[in-house]
Amino acid sequence: MSFTLAQPVHSELVIKKSRFIGCVQPVADRAAALAVVASLRAEHPAAAHVCWALMAGGQSAANDDGEPGGTAGRPMLEVLRHQQVEGALATVVRYFGGVKLGAGGLVRAYTDAVAQALLGATLVPLRRQRSLRCSVPYALEGLVRRELAAAGAVLEAVEHGDDVAFAFSLPEPDADVFIARLGDAAQGRVAWLQE
Repeated sequence: MSFTLAQPVHSELVIKKSRFIGCVQPVADRAAALAVVASLRAEHPAAAHVCWALMAGGQSAANDDGEPGGTAGRPMLEVLRHQQVEGALATVVRYFGGVKLGAGGLVRAYTDAVAQALLGATLVPLRRQRSLRCSVPYALEGLVRRELAAAGAVLEAVEHGDDVAFAFSLPEPDADVFIARLGDAAQGRVAWLQE
């Protein structure tokens, strides 16, 4: 099972006079992650490095930001993978303290900064969503809206034409039960549309 984060969590380590400020936080996609990284660079202009790792939307990415290749971003990404965290960005801002740590020391420092932040994080089970579309006669619009609300569905669009078309999403495990329940409540007058 995959997890996501309830809210951002920070950590701070000082290793041989270098300061590592770690953060893990929920993000929707790469664009949102890059915006966070840009704001960290602006917030910490004197930092030597702003390294990051991303697991979101089925994509992964890592950036060493000038540290020796494979010593920062990739180890941070491995921590997210090992903890099965999805929809998350890990960042570590490093202020260089004048003492070189070597490749092994850097890997440990960046790994520990992310792992420490994850220790304080609230992990939320990630539930896969299923997108559905249906149409019903106008007389059943209220019924469908009530059923969607009761099921905790996310209503994405409603179109009024010859019939009323709904686009919504539900957690995958609840979708089949909802389809059957709505069909019964509407006495078979629901037309399910293909995506």
